[in-house]
Amino acid sequence: MSHKAGFVNIIGNPNVGKSTLMNAFVGERLSIITSKAQTTRHRILGIVNGEDFQVVLSDTPGIIKPAYELQASMMDFVKSAFEDADVLLYLVELGEKELKDEAFFNKIRNAKIPVLLLINKIDKGNEELLGEALQLWSEKVPNAEVFAISALENFGVEEVFKRIVDLLPDSPPFYPKDQLTDKPERFFVNEIIREKILIHYKKEIPYSVEIDTEEFFEEETIIRMRSVIMVERDSQKGIIIGHKGTALKRVGVEARKDLEKFFGKQVHLELYVKVNKNWRSNEKQLKRFGYNQK
Repeated sequence: MSHKAGFVNIIGNPNVGKSTLMNAFVGERLSIITSKAQTTRHRILGIVNGEDFQVVLSDTPGIIKPAYELQASMMDFVKSAFEDADVLLYLVELGEKELKDEAFFNKIRNAKIPVLLLINKIDKGNEELLGEALQLWSEKVPNAEVFAISALENFGVEEVFKRIVDLLPDSPPFYPKDQLTDKPERFFVNEIIREKILIHYKKEIPYSVEIDTEEFFEEETIIRMRSVIMVERDSQKGIIIGHKGTALKRVGVEARKDLEKFFGKQVHLELYVKVNKNWRSNEKQLKRFGYNQK
């Protein structure tokens, strides 16, 4: 029996549903999802295995014009998505009419690999809007096959996945068949804690935060974790902790519940807050947190 395998990279503007789609394909919550832009900072692989195929999906940060070093590093992850893809998924949402970066848009139009253009969030519109969107994107990206989907409602996702498998080259698997992602366990601890901060804090706070899980000890019935929330300024530290520690406690309780679901066992989570001045513009610090991997 022949076997297909390849890399399928998801790109698009911030907040169009890339992480929701990735999780729908994989059947696991690998990428964090919130209503805030720039939720995904890294390039996260999710691996879907079948008897005769392996699809290596890649969720990438939303395309933006970088304002500081962290965002520049995030855009490097997006650029790398063009370099190793066998199939490119360009995700737009219903009502959207352009990509924010014209250079990226030209790359998509001139791609030498198959491009699937997915119009997402069709559950939020009507037939007239969808008809206009299908015509617009078919004209704008004539090299792409256009699909209408709702990643949140799981509508059209299976059809797209079948088409992806059809387009993959014949190849042995790139990863062991029981592997779900390329990221270590601590990465998902960090992401789940960061998701709670994105949900509960406003303005600049969530974007000034990075998580570092310093300890991760797995025992038979419990995992013991110690994680540090890094902020850029003393004032941010106070906001994260909140009055008498109530805000930090809420983050810890909610993160622990999700971590127990993710790992399938009891979790003991200790959370601390430290000031790491201007880490988003510090190349050494960015490298430590897994960015600037050049």
